[in-house]
Amino acid sequence: MGKAKVVLNNEKLRESSELLRALAHPLRIKILEFIDQNGSINVNKIYNTLKLEQSITSQHLRILRSVGLVRTERQGKYIHYSLDYDMITQTLGTIDQFIKDSEGLEELED
Repeated sequence: MGKAKVVLNNEKLRESSELLRALAHPLRIKILEFIDQNGSINVNKIYNTLKLEQSITSQHLRILRSVGLVRTERQGKYIHYSLDYDMITQTLGTIDQFIKDSEGLEELED
């Protein structure tokens, strides 16, 4: 049987790899879970509760913000973080579709 032609969108692939890289760190997953449990929360509460250094927490939040997984909102002198559930749903859907497509390619090769 002939090989299937695979068309890659380099921009989407780059975006996806950055997003997956952001999700690959256990501390970022922990931060995302904590934000999810609290809805909207400021950075001080995140690093104090999770017992992290402020600079480390801010660095991880910057990465999560850069790929669109968290949103920020200034409330007075505090910045509150919340999850972008639309982006998370879209990301999970993209990963799921990739897995389904990969399984389909394996079947074609057999």
